[in-house]
Amino acid sequence: MHQQAPTHDCPGSAPMPEGLPHVGCILLWYPLFTQPFIFRDVEALKRRLPVAVYSLYGRNLRHCSAEMAEAAPSVQTMGIKALPAMLASWAKLFLTRPRTAARIFRICLFHRWTSWETFGEDIWSHVAAVHLAPRFVEAGIDVIYAPWPRGTATAARTISLLTGIPYATSARGDNLNPPDPDLKDKLQHALFIRANNAADARRIADLAGPEAGARTRLVYNSLTLHVDELAPLAFAKPCRILAVGRFDVTKGFDVLMQACGLLKRQGRDFRLTLAGGGGRAMGLGAMTETILGLRKSLGLEAVVDLPGIVGHDRLPAIIKAHDIFTAPCVVHESGRRDGIPNTIIEAMSFGLPVVATSTNALPEAVHDGETGLLVEQKDPKALADALAWLMDHPDEARAMGRAGARLAREMFSPEENGDRLAQLFIDALSGAPSPSNDSRGGACAE
Repeated sequence: MHQQAPTHDCPGSAPMPEGLPHVGCILLWYPLFTQPFIFRDVEALKRRLPVAVYSLYGRNLRHCSAEMAEAAPSVQTMGIKALPAMLASWAKLFLTRPRTAARIFRICLFHRWTSWETFGEDIWSHVAAVHLAPRFVEAGIDVIYAPWPRGTATAARTISLLTGIPYATSARGDNLNPPDPDLKDKLQHALFIRANNAADARRIADLAGPEAGARTRLVYNSLTLHVDELAPLAFAKPCRILAVGRFDVTKGFDVLMQACGLLKRQGRDFRLTLAGGGGRAMGLGAMTETILGLRKSLGLEAVVDLPGIVGHDRLPAIIKAHDIFTAPCVVHESGRRDGIPNTIIEAMSFGLPVVATSTNALPEAVHDGETGLLVEQKDPKALADALAWLMDHPDEARAMGRAGARLAREMFSPEENGDRLAQLFIDALSGAPSPSNDSRGGACAE
């Protein structure tokens, strides 16, 4: 029988059994308001295993929830203040172990990079990892976890090459397409790879090969919001439609604006709240301008509200004030795509019926005709027709919302998925195969 990870209601509520793996979790920022699913995963691990969290960039609590802010002091942060020590550690390695340093530098950074941003992130992560490596040994870290396969996985692999400590990583959504030049190598050398949806698990195997696919484990994300009550779904006029996310090309918000234009021409009484944003500093300026341009040219200023970025603590009230949630995600020409956006999980947990596209992993959560409606991507008319159908059939829409809330509680259970995630580390280090109790856990390779 496998050793089971203990679960505590709060960190420090009871001593953990001996023999559990000590996990060193590496992130660029932690916590970060745009990554509540990562926060839920890490905090779940901290309740089940001894975990030390390292933030390579420092601290950024902008828009963070009170819960996130409360967890921040326990994180070991680096950032620009650590740069002199990082450079000193890097120089020391090259002076004392030049062959090792050169080999690891070549493995981690000698690639044909297509993005200066990614290259810069990897250089920083590599140098930070050289500084952290002896500290991981001193801290007794047994396994490194990089929840992202880019800079954090570069840091994890650098430490692993220097110390022999194995690393695990996660890959999802637009991490996989187009792939970074070192992604396949990182996945092939990981102890295991966590996927948070089945579609991406298959994409990992296609990219990294059958051996990496055999080490890929499916654990869905966990609910990130506390659900005190379901949304009332009044379906009074105007019908309230909600979409939430960064203004990225994969979100399909330009298609949503066109669909709203069609609804307006049909004389539909509705209002759309499109919460989110991202300007040039986030590399999202073009889509922001497109959304603003369509809002004006289609005459939607009176029916489309753009409140900007919404903090996590405000989101439950906003969700409950709406009747329908929509996620018109698209696959970009580069191959970039979403997995299951966390905003869908959050909306479903409050009982909103969802209109989404049938791209990638969305059908795993949005069951057509059961928890919402699915349409083809990049089709404004199909999107408008689905939204109109729910407006015209409020009883069926409410039933879909209730079914979605039940599915969200089961599929994205923080307790069950937290247990599954922690068990991956225990089983991987013990050499035991991870249990595959059902379609939501265990190996994904066929």
